[in-house]
Formats: sequence, C-alpha cells, structure tokens
Amino acid sequence: MSEYKVNESTIAAKAELVDVYAKKFSDAASVVVADSRGLTVEQDTQLRKNLREAGVEFKVVKNSILRRAAEKAGFEGMEFSGPSAVAFSNEDVVAPAKILSDFAKTAENLEVKGGIIEGKVSSQAEIAAIAALPSREGLLSMLLSVLQAPVRNVALAVKAVAEKEESAA
Repeated sequence: MSEYKVNESTIAAKAELVDVYAKKFSDAASVVVADSRGLTVEQDTQLRKNLREAGVEFKVVKNSILRRAAEKAGFEGMEFSGPSAVAFSNEDVVAPAKILSDFAKTAENLEVKGGIIEGKVSSQAEIAAIAALPSREGLLSMLLSVLQAPVRNVALAVKAVAEKEESAA
C-alpha cells in the first residue's frame, strides 16, 4: 500500500512540474534548448553566470517533462533528445540564443538544439540566425544613430552657412 502512495505522489509531483514548465514555455519571449553534456564545472558555472546576468533562467530538465510541458503549452513538434538544458527569457528575445551560441563557439561540448522564438517553434538554424542579430542595446544604438543623422546634417549645414556669412562680412 505504501508503494502505491509513493508512485501516486511521484506522479503528482511530475504533473506539477509539467504545469510549471508549460507556464514557462507560454510566458517566455524565447526558449532555447541545448545539450550541455560534457561541459566542465568551470564552463557550466561561467555559462550560468552569463545567462543569469542577462536575466535568463537556465535549467536541466528531463525530456519527458519538457515534451509534455511543450505539448500542454501548444508547442507540438519540439524535439527533445539526449540531455536537455533549457534557457527561458521573458524579456530579451535574443539573449538566450546569443549567449548559448557564443558560448558554444568556445565550448565544443555545448550544442544548441532549437527552441521557441516569440511563440513559434524554431530550428537550430533559426536560433543561430537570431543569435547573429545585435543585442537589444546594439539595435537601439543603431536606431539612435540613424535618427541623429538628419539632425547632424542640418547642424552642419547651418554651421557652414554661418561660417560663409561670417567670412563674407
């Protein structure tokens, strides 16, 4: 009889985990799934630190729980094979993909498998394309320089006219 209760409580705990991760899948701006097997302790610590500083949650979760959570959240078609570590970002869409992809360049044991970008199941290639984008700060900087260019040109033209009139006088 006690075995039955243990199994029942284990099943309830797993069902609760599925619910927790289904909510994380639904709420996240982006999710990146990776295989981090084979990373050294130092590499894993550094990767987790980089992700934490960017506001990204990083967890190693059983594939069966991830599969059920993804289905419950409406993301059928996600493949979970081998050990899976999942990075969830609720704010920055690019951060998890960029950090994991950049880290994978120096740590050959880290492999990005795929994920979810703004509610769409994304392949490994799509995650790599997202990772190639500049960061949010970089994009804002580019936008600011584009917006400043006309103002700068007008200022230069006014200055040139003023200098011309000054030299004529």
